[in-house]
Parts: sequence; structure tokens; C-alpha cells
Amino acid sequence: MKLRIEIDGNLEETEIVIKTPTLTDEIADLQRLLQESKAPRLTFYKGTGEYYLDLSEILFFETEGSKIYAHNQKEAYEVRLKLYELESILPRYFNRVSKSTIANIRQIYSVDKSFSGTGTISFYQTHKEVHVSRHYQSLL
Repeated sequence: MKLRIEIDGNLEETEIVIKTPTLTDEIADLQRLLQESKAPRLTFYKGTGEYYLDLSEILFFETEGSKIYAHNQKEAYEVRLKLYELESILPRYFNRVSKSTIANIRQIYSVDKSFSGTGTISFYQTHKEVHVSRHYQSLL
């Protein structure tokens, strides 16, 4: 594998291009590492404790009243950011699925669509579900 870095002062943001004859596991792992390296470090709150969880384990973020909660398979933690703030800093595998919910699309097990246009998202190895509105279904 060759590595080449080009410095170009005219660029507005960094661009990474990988040229490969086939998509191998090694290249896929490299892509995953690059994407996750951009992931922010968020603080999650539960009771009097502060927690630092791996974002890939978060199933979804949802609004409940005036608070935002992050759900993993077993727990829910408060996040002291607004949904639109989370949307701008979370990795690309988090997508808005309704006005009040952002879901980790890598954790989605199934999407059951109803005749009314809404749907229900189920996640791997948990009973937790969220609703997806018709407006956001095409983004999944």
C-alpha cells in the first residue's frame, strides 16, 4: 500500500481519496477508522454521574420534554445539547428519522412501514423502538 500526502493551500477542507482495484476488508476498516476519528467526544449524564460512551453503541437520541436522551441497548442518558447541535457533530451513520429523533442507522434491525406513511424502527438485541416519519423515511 502506498501513502501520498499533497499539501494544497487552495483547498477549503481536507479530502481523502483511496484508490484501490477492489474494496477489501483492510480498505473498509481504514474507511471506518477515518470516519470514526471525526466523531466527537460527548458527555452523557445519568443521576450524578458523567459517562463517556462509544457513539457506535448509541441506538438513538430523542427529545423527551425539554431534554435530550441518548439510548443504548439497556439505558438512557441525558445529553446537554439540542438535536440540531447533535445532528451537526455526529458521524454520518446518525440520521434524523423524525422531528424528535436521530437514529444510528448501523444499529437498525428493521423498519416496518405502515399504510399511513409512518414507520417503526427496531434495533438489534433490544426491545427499544422509535417511529420514523414519512418525511425522513427516504433518508434511511
